[in-house]
Amino acid sequence: MPPPSDTPNLGLFGPEEGVSEPGGQKIARVQVETAAALELDYLIPEKLADQIRLGSRVTVPMQNQRVRAVVIELPEQTVHGGRLKEICALIGARPMFTSGLLKLAHWIAGYYVVPVNRVLRTMLPQAVREKPETFLTDSHLKLAKEPPPEIFDKLHRTAPMQARILEKLRSSGGESTLSELRRELPRATAIIKPLLAAGWITRSELRVERDPFQTEDFLPSQALTLTDEQTAALAEVLKAVNHTGETAPRPLLLHGVTGSGKTEVYLQAIAEVLKQGRTALVLVPEISLTPQTIERFKARFSDKKDAVAVLHSHLSDGERHDEWFKIHEGRAEIVIGARSAIFAPLENVGIIIVDEEHEPSYKQEDAPRYHARDVAVVRGHLERCAVLLGSATPCLESFQNARAGKYQLLRMTRRTDGKSMPLIRIVDMRLERRKGTEVSAANAAILSQRLRAAITDRLEKREQTILFLNRRGYNTSLSCLACGEVVQCQDCAIPMTLHKKDNRLVCHICGARRVPPVKCPACKEPGLKYGGFGTERVEAAVREVFPLARSARVDTDTMQRKNQLRDILRDFRAQKLDILIGTQMIAKGLDFPNVTLVGVLNADTALNLPDFRAAERTFQLLVQVAGRAGRGEVKGEVFVQTHAPHSPAIQFSRHNDYEGYADQELEQRKALAYPPFSHVVLLSARGPHETQAEFTLQTLRKRLAEGLPEGAYLGHPAPAPLSRAHGQHRFQLLLSSPAIRPLCAHLRAVVKATTLPADIIVTWDVDPMHLG
Repeated sequence: MPPPSDTPNLGLFGPEEGVSEPGGQKIARVQVETAAALELDYLIPEKLADQIRLGSRVTVPMQNQRVRAVVIELPEQTVHGGRLKEICALIGARPMFTSGLLKLAHWIAGYYVVPVNRVLRTMLPQAVREKPETFLTDSHLKLAKEPPPEIFDKLHRTAPMQARILEKLRSSGGESTLSELRRELPRATAIIKPLLAAGWITRSELRVERDPFQTEDFLPSQALTLTDEQTAALAEVLKAVNHTGETAPRPLLLHGVTGSGKTEVYLQAIAEVLKQGRTALVLVPEISLTPQTIERFKARFSDKKDAVAVLHSHLSDGERHDEWFKIHEGRAEIVIGARSAIFAPLENVGIIIVDEEHEPSYKQEDAPRYHARDVAVVRGHLERCAVLLGSATPCLESFQNARAGKYQLLRMTRRTDGKSMPLIRIVDMRLERRKGTEVSAANAAILSQRLRAAITDRLEKREQTILFLNRRGYNTSLSCLACGEVVQCQDCAIPMTLHKKDNRLVCHICGARRVPPVKCPACKEPGLKYGGFGTERVEAAVREVFPLARSARVDTDTMQRKNQLRDILRDFRAQKLDILIGTQMIAKGLDFPNVTLVGVLNADTALNLPDFRAAERTFQLLVQVAGRAGRGEVKGEVFVQTHAPHSPAIQFSRHNDYEGYADQELEQRKALAYPPFSHVVLLSARGPHETQAEFTLQTLRKRLAEGLPEGAYLGHPAPAPLSRAHGQHRFQLLLSSPAIRPLCAHLRAVVKATTLPADIIVTWDVDPMHLG
């Protein structure tokens, strides 16, 4: 992770206004959107001289065609020889990028080794990039004058539909919209034409906001009384908000246990920022961006309903377009969104908040492979505003930055209202097989005896239960009893998962589907056995063991309809459901006071992956899931079912001992020179031919070895943990270094000078979150 001091020299841009050459036109330097790292100079036409500014999108002539570009500088003179062409047109009335976002784009391009144009394209949502300022409009109709009674009588006899429209306008205060009239009179568009011609009504076009929450009513909420720890944390946050030095304040890391009231600190800090006339940006992991999370912000700032903008992947293109322009036009004071919301064109930013800052989903999977948390720190440095990172289980990079003094560490160690942390019990599933059971062996392998007894107790007390398993489907494998063959996806090196409702084997990598075979594909013997279990199988087990319980499943297989997640969570909050079964979608960001029991059905899912962060992710997930229990008046209880009960990640999570876990894990990382004590770059090659993909990586390794920066480590090519995906063979090698910039500069130079085979794709990931 880059510390604030790692920000490069950002003096890359000219003044806000261009300076004319003597007797000449102003010049704009642009970054062409469709060509990598291509910066060109163009003349600004006189008619656009006062409109084109830094960050404007324009169309320019290039090679007998018009292409889109972004103005990144307004230099006094060109560095190119020859005659300059003129800009063709301006896209949008206002600049699409602030000067701060342009600087941020150049930082991202340098740090993550990607062309600037790729970053600029990522910064704009596709709906904005492809169809800028394409707003939905509606006709606003107004009664211009009241027709005399004789005219009304005549209209009732000869044109009753026209009379109905006039009566409708009169009954609704003299005005209405055409869409409202069409609900009662589908032919209203044609009917109003004679009324417009006669001058009885007037018509004007108004923009209609596609607000994803226009049908929602949010009851206003008031600021809560803070605990001593919350008060102390808020005071430090406000010190950073009110910082007036020449440099940005240090980022703050708020380490607060689950239920300690971090969100209330966020809300009160934002309220103070708004009082100063500044804006706030809140990042939430996509998986935690639930209706409940959005509702808390909308309700607290209900007096500024239109001033809260939301950006995430579940919005329609039209909704995303209008929410973005609400920000761009300065109408939004608060932006809450997922990873890409870090690029929201807010100005005068007072605070950037990154909730659940440890979440891997903040890392972009495709180029540019930026980490939104790290970009938030750099944007805060550029905007000179407060940056607040919050988590019950901070990532070790952030925690080490706090220990090293780069970040300021704030702690909240107790839950609000004196509520105690849930009691966590470890269930060794190796011993469950030896016990007699009143349920089938298959169900006993899913729900241990102690967990079944605990669920029965909660049902009797009318309390609620959450069961967590981070695997979808019914069974996770299908194997042959005769030869041991496992049915795998033809294009991916991974077993296929049975989805029983559809009676299909599904690959969770490429999405391939097939009918389950009756015989072994290898030896043709009929003896096939299903193994493992996913959330669909858990749902079936719950219904078999607890037939009277009201249960629901939340995963990407069931949440297909828009607002379906919102409806299920509302039913759960209203206690219309007893048991909620789900994946990570229910692991974070939810607050249900009546949930007193959480069951983690297989804590080992990610523990043994070939990734140095596997144990850290397991610890974080267990603590976060456990935090859903005991948020009301009744103490919570958590059962963690595992085959590795002595794993440090499981034992430290049992005691909710984050710092104890961090101490031993950081000691191991330091001994092995793993992050946060070094930076890592994962270099990958993939293609249809296994030997060619491996040879390409071997060639790159030889070239990287020449002139490798001092202190850097260069690994050897090896098959990726997922060795084949989407029909392509995958190889990777690891580079690491205490200093990331020399390593990235070396990588950029080598890749640029290497001609790669046409069907081999080489990618690199700086500070990767996964090594798969």
